Amino acid sequence: MRRLTTPREKQRLLTAVPSADDAALLAEVVELRAKNEQLEQALASRAVIDQARGMVMVLAPCSREQAWDLLMDVSQHCNVKLRDVATALVATTKGRDLPEGIRRALRRLHALERR
Repeated sequence: MRRLTTPREKQRLLTAVPSADDAALLAEVVELRAKNEQLEQALASRAVIDQARGMVMVLAPCSREQAWDLLMDVSQHCNVKLRDVATALVATTKGRDLPEGIRRALRRLHALERR
């Protein structure tokens, strides 16, 4: 996903404004663009995390909460962001291999939950 405003563009925009009112307005625009980018990333991450959660629910089988907890535990044990764990899991539907660390953590944690 391309960032709408790079730090260089932000600096250029803020320094190219002649009046204080225009500078304040432009600063607000830059801030709103940054918030918009964050929201877009959050929505994209949320979708893939929900897909991964559904996969875990089917494969494990378990509840939504248990699937969430399992994904969170894998993320923490592997020191990998949750969205990256979810992306790797969803990518297996397209023929990609699950990274070995994530695979081991999933097996270990799932086995512990079944006891």
